[in-house]
Amino acid sequence: MKMMKNDEKPVILVVDDTPLNLAIVSDLLRNIYKVKVAINGERALSVAMLDPPDLILLDVMMPVLDGYETCRRLKEDENLKDIPIIFLTAKNTVNDEEKGFSLGAVDYIFKPISPPILLARIKTHLMLKQARDFLIDKNIYLQAEIARRVSEINMIQEVSIAAMASLAETRDNETGGHIRRTQYYINELALDMRQHELLKDVLSIENIQLLVKSAPLHDIGKIGIPDYILLKPGKLTVEEFEIMKTHTTLGRNAIIRAEEMQEQPDTFLRFAKEIAYSHHEKWNGSGYPQGLAGEAIPISGRLMAVADVYDALISKRVYKEAMPHAAAVELIYKDMGTHFDPTVVESFLRIEKRFLEISDQYAD
Repeated sequence: MKMMKNDEKPVILVVDDTPLNLAIVSDLLRNIYKVKVAINGERALSVAMLDPPDLILLDVMMPVLDGYETCRRLKEDENLKDIPIIFLTAKNTVNDEEKGFSLGAVDYIFKPISPPILLARIKTHLMLKQARDFLIDKNIYLQAEIARRVSEINMIQEVSIAAMASLAETRDNETGGHIRRTQYYINELALDMRQHELLKDVLSIENIQLLVKSAPLHDIGKIGIPDYILLKPGKLTVEEFEIMKTHTTLGRNAIIRAEEMQEQPDTFLRFAKEIAYSHHEKWNGSGYPQGLAGEAIPISGRLMAVADVYDALISKRVYKEAMPHAAAVELIYKDMGTHFDPTVVESFLRIEKRFLEISDQYAD
């Protein structure tokens, strides 16, 4: 798109196969505009492609390439289609005029020309073009500004989540690689499960992106668990395990407080809140903290349950050795319908090799 500068004369391309007509129109315009001329349609196309004018005055009756065909070709060119075209012709029937407008011309003026009318029409259409160009340029700027601000918001969201997740890492030295791996596991699971007709809406691309962003906060509540329990090398007692289980509620409450600071009831943290609170729920209702069962468990929690348990199984802990991938897959399969959502496990079994690749790529 060519924008006219304030200190530049607009460029008018005059196309006519009659030298006298070219001379008359050029003399009329040259004190106000910069004038270029072309003696036929082919030449007009070449001139316009080399340096697009601001407006074209186009005769109809020309040899080789008439004005109608020239207009059609100009409108087909992405770089030339927005140039205003005014037909300046002796063809003065209603059908001729209608055809000119149907091809995209902005005006149709009969010969012999009236200088005041021609000048007025040119001025009007140049002003309209300038206004259109301004709006297009403004729209491009606004779109770029929106993209910049969206990128800035996304960065702020990611930094906020990373900062909160890093707090959990400072308390639990086993969560560093675990956080990254579970993000990738959830992404793979959610993308695979999108194929399920009933889940296409809830697992939209936007929601999957939020799920992946939110995954690092699933164990944020461990910040509130005492070290003697969180870092204990052996098996927890019943009383200690009850305290450990509170990390789900502590995590949810911490995220709720973060949301309240934004003064918005529904933020990008909504999935983080769900995951933190529900990733230890079980399909058969025997999980915690609420004892939810089946589809009462948010899909985000069901996804994280598989991702979290798989990574815990294949990772070395102070109280256990790492389990081989095949054994972890078998265990998750056995718990399908009891611990885990069968649909999520079916997806996991389809892509379990991707889990292995992720675990190898981001190993501790």
